[in-house]
Amino acid sequence: TCKKAHWLPFPVLINLNKKLQTTFSLFVVRVPFFVDLSRPADLSLNHTINMYLTSEEGISLGVWHTVPASQWEEAQGKDLAWYQKALDSGSPVFIYLHGNTGTRAAPHRVGVAKVLSALGYHVLVPDYRGFGDSTGEPTEAGFTTDVLFLYKWVKARSGNSLVIIWGHSLGTGVSTNTAVKLIEQGEVFDGVILEGAFNSARQKLNIHPFIWYYWTYPGIGYVFREPWAENKVVFPTEANLKKMKSPILFLHSEDDYIAPLHFVQQMRDVAVKAQNAERVKLVIFDGIPGIYTQWFIQRPPVA
Repeated sequence: TCKKAHWLPFPVLINLNKKLQTTFSLFVVRVPFFVDLSRPADLSLNHTINMYLTSEEGISLGVWHTVPASQWEEAQGKDLAWYQKALDSGSPVFIYLHGNTGTRAAPHRVGVAKVLSALGYHVLVPDYRGFGDSTGEPTEAGFTTDVLFLYKWVKARSGNSLVIIWGHSLGTGVSTNTAVKLIEQGEVFDGVILEGAFNSARQKLNIHPFIWYYWTYPGIGYVFREPWAENKVVFPTEANLKKMKSPILFLHSEDDYIAPLHFVQQMRDVAVKAQNAERVKLVIFDGIPGIYTQWFIQRPPVA
C-alpha cells in the first residue's frame, strides 16, 4: 500500500495541469530521434517532397507528398509545383492521419506510404500541429482545422481524383471529427479507412499503457476522466459514425491490445446501422504474435 501511495501524485498533477493532460493523452514525443523531416529521401522515400502548409495564421504543417511509384524516375529533382500538378493525374489520393506519439517518420507510417505508392496512389502524410516540425499547440479542434485545410488543399489540385482519408489510432478520431465537420459544410469524403480505431478518448485513456495501473484505485476514474472532458479531449468516434455518409473500411488486428477488437466490432455495427452493410466493411487481420498488432497492418500476409 505504501508503494502504491508513492504513485498517487502523478494523476493528481495531471488533474491540475491542462497542458500536461493534452501532452500526456496525445503523447506528443518527437520520435524517431535524429531524423531530418525535411529529407524524406533519407528514409528511402525517393519520390517524395517535403512541404510546409499554413492551415491557419501562425500554424505551419509539415507534410510529405509521395507520388505513385510508377513516377519514381520522373519525380527526381522536381519541385513543389511539379508535385502539385501531379495530383491531377487521375490516381486516387490518400491522406494518411497518424496516431499519437512520434512523427510522420515513424517506420510503420513510412511503410504505409511505401505500400500505397507501390499500388499506384498518391500519399500525403501530415504531422498535426504540435507534432514533428509542425508549429502550434496540439488540440483536438486544431487537428480538425489542420486536416480540413489539407483536404481542401488536395481537392483544389486533384481534379476528379478520389481522395481517401486513412486514419490510424488517434488518426481515426481526427478522421471522423473532420468528416462530421465537412458534412456540416455540405461535403462528404470519398471514402474513409479507420485502422486500429477507438470509440472515444475515454476508451483510449482506459487502456493507455501508462494509466491502466491506476484503475485499481477506487474513485480514480474521476481524477483521470473529468479533466479530459473539461479540456475538450473527446474524439467521439462512435457518435461521429452515426452522422457519417462516406463509405467506411475498418482495418483491425485480432491481437491489437491498444484498441481491443470488440470495440471496433461495436463501432462497425453503429456505422452499419447509420448507413448499410454495403458501405461499411470490417477486415480483421489474424492475431499472429508480433506481426500486425496496432501498428503493422501494412505488412504482407503471412503464409
